[in-house]
This record gives sequence, C-alpha cells and structure tokens, in this order.
Amino acid sequence: MNQRQRKKLSRRLFEAIVMGDAARVQTLLRAGADPQRADAEGATPLYQACVSGQADVARLLLEAGAAPDAESGGPGSEGTPLCAAACWGHTETVRALLAYGADPRLREDHGTGRTPLEWAMDAGPHTGTADLLIAAGAGAGSGTAT
Repeated sequence: MNQRQRKKLSRRLFEAIVMGDAARVQTLLRAGADPQRADAEGATPLYQACVSGQADVARLLLEAGAAPDAESGGPGSEGTPLCAAACWGHTETVRALLAYGADPRLREDHGTGRTPLEWAMDAGPHTGTADLLIAAGAGAGSGTAT
C-alpha cells in the first residue's frame, strides 16, 4: 500500500471515529488502516475514541494493535487514552483500556503530568471510574513512566 492510500485510509478512520461508526472503523481496519497512525496534528485514533467514550471503537483499535499507553499529541488531544477516558468518566472505555494492558499508574506528558486517577477525581469526580482505576492498581506506586 502506498503512502497516499495509507493517508486516505487514516483520514477515513478518523472520520468514522468522530461519527462513532464502529462498523465502518472495523471495515477500515480490515482494509489496512493503521490503528496507531496519528493525524497531522499528532492525535491518535485511540485517543479520539477514548476522549469521546467510544468503548466499542476503542476495543476494535486495541484488537488491531493500537498501543494502549501511546501518548497523543496536538492541540486539545494531548495525553494518554486512559487519561482521556478517565477525565470524562467513560468507565466502559477505561475498562476496555485496562483489559488491553493500559497502565493505570502511568502519568501523561511522558511521565510528568497527571495520572488517570487524578483526572477521574479532579475532573468529575467520576467515582465509578476512580473505583475501577483503584481496583486496577492506580493507587499504588509513584505513577511515573518508565
């Protein structure tokens, strides 16, 4: 697949994520869309799905190989998928990320920012989301990236 085709698939993947169209996301992933390819500003597909609480789309991206702890970039799209989901109290999306190995203690901003638990408590508080993160080990350790 050439660069032009990859860009086209990536653009369509982001459009499907914004629309919340899990069936289209699945079709695009099967056609070869890269689940980790960031947009022009640095936002990742997984981050976009997580910030809007699209647990089904997040699962599809994770199944296709999206890294659960990969940081996203770009204005308004900075941080980890788990921090994004926790900030908005998207408990099912948090559950999906944890099931695929997201680190509940990982600080965003390459280890210098907030943890998912801090986001869940400070932005909400989203107690259901916070309880899930604590059960997954978010309260233990320093929460720094390695």
